[in-house]
Amino acid sequence: MSPISIITIITIYFGILILISHFVSKKDSSNDAFFSANKNAKWYLVAFGMIGTALSGVTFISVPGEVGSPNGEQFKYFQFVLGNAVGFLLTASILLPLYYKYNLVSIYTYIEKRLGHYSYKSAASIFLLSRTIGSAFRLYLVVIVLQRYVFDHFGIPFFATVLIALLLIYAYTYKGGLKTIIITDTLQTFFLVASVIFTIVFICHSLDLSPIEAFETVKQSNYSKIFFFEDFISNRFNFFKQFIGGIFVTLAMVGLDQDLMQKNLSCKNIKEAQKNMYSFTAIFVVINLFFLGVGALLYIYANKYGIDVPLDSASGKPRTDLLFPEIAFNHLSIVPAIVFLLGLTAATFATTDSALTALTTSFCIDFLNMDKQKESSSNVWKRKIVHLSFSFLMFLVIILFNAINDASVVSMIFRIASYTYGPLLGLFAFAIIFKNKQVKDKLVPIICLISPFATLFISNNASGFLGGYVFDNELILVNASITVILLLLISKKSVLVSTQQN
Repeated sequence: MSPISIITIITIYFGILILISHFVSKKDSSNDAFFSANKNAKWYLVAFGMIGTALSGVTFISVPGEVGSPNGEQFKYFQFVLGNAVGFLLTASILLPLYYKYNLVSIYTYIEKRLGHYSYKSAASIFLLSRTIGSAFRLYLVVIVLQRYVFDHFGIPFFATVLIALLLIYAYTYKGGLKTIIITDTLQTFFLVASVIFTIVFICHSLDLSPIEAFETVKQSNYSKIFFFEDFISNRFNFFKQFIGGIFVTLAMVGLDQDLMQKNLSCKNIKEAQKNMYSFTAIFVVINLFFLGVGALLYIYANKYGIDVPLDSASGKPRTDLLFPEIAFNHLSIVPAIVFLLGLTAATFATTDSALTALTTSFCIDFLNMDKQKESSSNVWKRKIVHLSFSFLMFLVIILFNAINDASVVSMIFRIASYTYGPLLGLFAFAIIFKNKQVKDKLVPIICLISPFATLFISNNASGFLGGYVFDNELILVNASITVILLLLISKKSVLVSTQQN
């Protein structure tokens, strides 16, 4: 597939998104529409569109790539997905009723109601930091793929590729925000799901396998082991670590994340929001199983035709997340290549557009207090400036990642960002469970700084402290627990509760 063909397809793709944005936001580009879609979104559109938001471009290329990783990961990711499913159900049954009870637009205003001003600002700041770094990192990894297979052929520098990507996203989100994204992400999720299904069909055809034969081939291969119960202490793939980690990572990075929850809060009422979450959970589990199936088929295809895993241009080491684009662009026919490109583009930009909208919403409400002000043209302009500013901030972060050009350092930055969700989980857990406790509000920002670094220290020294124990995703529970314990140390019984009891 030629680079010119790829650019043409991407141009048409974004032309459609910008056209949709124009018609959706033509009648209403107010802050209400941008922040909450006027709380009139259809739950089934939200449920389907959330798949595109939850599955980033990194998932699209990394999950299949990891199936054949030298670490022997196989289908172990599905253990984490099962934990995700439980986390989604807990979010629907515990957190959503709480958000609808208080009629929240930014979910962090709940912390202000329970714990105070500084706790509230800490929670919102954690989200802004974590989501900016996390979304920039995800976009960065996918832009590398586009740069390698497309833009390098035209001599276009990396910074220009990033800038073009972010400007295209800004072009179709700056007016309608969430109201636009609910429609565009539904379309993008359709491309993503279709891409996974058609990729399986194309590879099966290339391998001369029927769907049933392909299933049996994957089942009998060395890639399909799902459950790892061996060695709880030192094996980070152990089922209980992955499953428990999946639950609490989901509660923190979905249930307590403005990005995913903003879409849920656009539904008319709590019942429709819960329908959305239950439907989304079912689709999420199935589509991830398809991704793992694609991964196994890719490695079977690569072994049959003697295709090596591409090497990283900087380190010279194999990059498993480049196997999917390598086969799609260079070894399959034009149609599978187009299908892959549409799926990768959809997965990438459905995540980034949603993140930019959520970052803008959080900043406008949590720091500019726009929810407490009357709708005005000046506020709409402020919102657009904030939206542009976060686009530029994400651009700078991606350029920084590329300048570092050290996988270990970049991974650590992303890891630190994911650690910050631990204090967020701890803050909400404390606020919900200890309703008769009130913290010393001004000390909360300090605790939110101490907890991730204490967790990092424990993780790095766990093998010595805990007899060789190796942490994985369940580390977020340690992080949250440290936060709760520290909050208990600076808390006292609420005066209001004491007065009511007396």
